[in-house]
Amino acid sequence: MKQTFLLVLIFWLVSPIMAQNKIEDIHQVFNDAKDEDFSGVLLLAQQGGAFFEESAGFRHFEENTTLQSTDVFELASVSKQFTAMMVMMCQEKGMLKYDDLVDDYLDIPYSALTIRHLLTHTSGLPDYQEIMDKYWDKSKVADNDAILEYLNEYRPPMLFQPGERYEYSNTAYVFLASIVEKVSGEDFIVLSRKWIFEPLEMGDTDIRTLDEKAEVENFAAGHLKNEEGNYVNANTFHESDYTVWLGNRKGPGRVSSTAQDLLKWDQVLYTEMLVSRETLEEAFRPMKLNDGSDSHYGFGWDISVDEDAGKIVSHDGDNPGYRTKIIRLIDQQKTLILLNNNAHPFKDELLEKALDLLKKW
Repeated sequence: MKQTFLLVLIFWLVSPIMAQNKIEDIHQVFNDAKDEDFSGVLLLAQQGGAFFEESAGFRHFEENTTLQSTDVFELASVSKQFTAMMVMMCQEKGMLKYDDLVDDYLDIPYSALTIRHLLTHTSGLPDYQEIMDKYWDKSKVADNDAILEYLNEYRPPMLFQPGERYEYSNTAYVFLASIVEKVSGEDFIVLSRKWIFEPLEMGDTDIRTLDEKAEVENFAAGHLKNEEGNYVNANTFHESDYTVWLGNRKGPGRVSSTAQDLLKWDQVLYTEMLVSRETLEEAFRPMKLNDGSDSHYGFGWDISVDEDAGKIVSHDGDNPGYRTKIIRLIDQQKTLILLNNNAHPFKDELLEKALDLLKKW
């Protein structure tokens, strides 16, 4: 009895010290990023509680406006998990089935591909951006209808047979958003607010136009270095013009949010508030390819298994000036959220070190 009491006492005394040491380790990793001029927010959480949340850098480099942890970032392709959820909710409401053919819903020049193929990046669809870049009048702003029209007009060939392999496809997620609109009869943006953002009280999250972003005071602009080595707004670069002339597309990107709102999103995925547990488990299951092998992608999530941490689902986002990441250690109920607005190369090192510390927490 005395020995047991002594062990409990030692644990009670040592645990806070160990936790403090871990926090100091994370601070050191983030300070290293600061020293490299990294600009962004890092949030680490366990069972919904954020035990580390810090910001560094600038909301606007040109104005030296200090970045805050509550600032809104463009999520880029992290948006795809929201599009996938909209499809999953449509499926549960009986509006569609995952194995329905896409050309039953949309007028497209491609056959034999299913909604499941779209969700899992196994469709074989060509990249819509190449066609739009070549033929679209860039003084206008393209939306999903325009993208579908140009794919029908120019008919770029499929890259491979549906289900043959994994190959990341923004085109697939344009199609998914258009299918949601088709089966629901509502605008994808309005429906996303109604079904996800508002019920979850994600007050800083939305699918915004460029003008709407400009009205958000705490919107963190994406930055790239110019020829002089100074960070300037990424939209001043020619290669980032697609964020303007493809600015009305829905599905593959365009959600903007904060780290705290993403933590709300992360936590609801442990519940059945949006969809059933069975549906969530399918979303976090790798797609089986035609040859019987497993891909590494589910419905809007990259999937991996860590020897110590168990199942991990994650996603990257990459827009001009922005690098974003959400990592969910779902067996341990731990979360890493990284939002970066100066496309900093140190992001990868920061992610690796922070994730390693999170696994050991």
